[in-house]
Amino acid sequence: MKNILDYKVLKEVADIIDRMYLLGWDERNGGNVSYLLDEEELKEYLDLNKVLRTYPLNFDASEVKGRYFLATGTGKYFRNTKNDPETNLGIFRVSEDGLNAELIWGYKDGGKSTSETYAHLMCHIQRLRVDPNHHVVIHSHPTCTLAMTHILPNDEKIFTKELWKVMTECIVVFPEGIGLLPWMQCGTYEIGVATAEKMVDRRLVVWGLHGIYGVGETIDEAFGLIETVEKAADVWLKYRQFKEINTISDENLKGIAKFYGGVPRKGYLD
Repeated sequence: MKNILDYKVLKEVADIIDRMYLLGWDERNGGNVSYLLDEEELKEYLDLNKVLRTYPLNFDASEVKGRYFLATGTGKYFRNTKNDPETNLGIFRVSEDGLNAELIWGYKDGGKSTSETYAHLMCHIQRLRVDPNHHVVIHSHPTCTLAMTHILPNDEKIFTKELWKVMTECIVVFPEGIGLLPWMQCGTYEIGVATAEKMVDRRLVVWGLHGIYGVGETIDEAFGLIETVEKAADVWLKYRQFKEINTISDENLKGIAKFYGGVPRKGYLD
């Protein structure tokens, strides 16, 4: 059997987690990541019949029963993940009744998956309904995106268009727009439901005064979505203190989207 520490997915997740910490997006134990794993690949690294322990999920995740997830641990610091993955990450299977996590590897200090497990599994379930190749959910606290939620009204159209108009790439990367939630108590069932509802037709959801969720078929895609939003938010904050002379018009945005084959969210452009 191969060494789990050589598992490509594990290395990719640890690398992206470390990068987000170094970018200043995930302080202390802020942020969390989960990855839907391929069972056949995982068999090469772990005995899937050996369950270390179980813990309750506290909701019905039977839609992904028997599926395997790699996830960051609750209370764990991103900065420690790369050097000690077995403590800060874990791999669990959703039980047949959908109510428990069956730990196969990791959380060696007795921990469990992120306090945002509700939101992660609900987003996985929702995205799998629309994209069978979906794998990744990232929750992060990118600085400039967070700052924008303190300034702009809680309006998805306004928030999305402000970012689209910052730089040409934005409407290419997220033409469907960004979901936006008002401040809600994190770690709850309710915020998980609200986030997943936004993921029906979007891959990005901003939590007001908190952070962002991004999903993708690969960890590069999910990270790249958040990275693009944060770059645009950074530029937006830098120029908004000055008088704006140039901007990308709605007609320009339509032209960009058409050229790259994207469909802008209905009703967002004049």
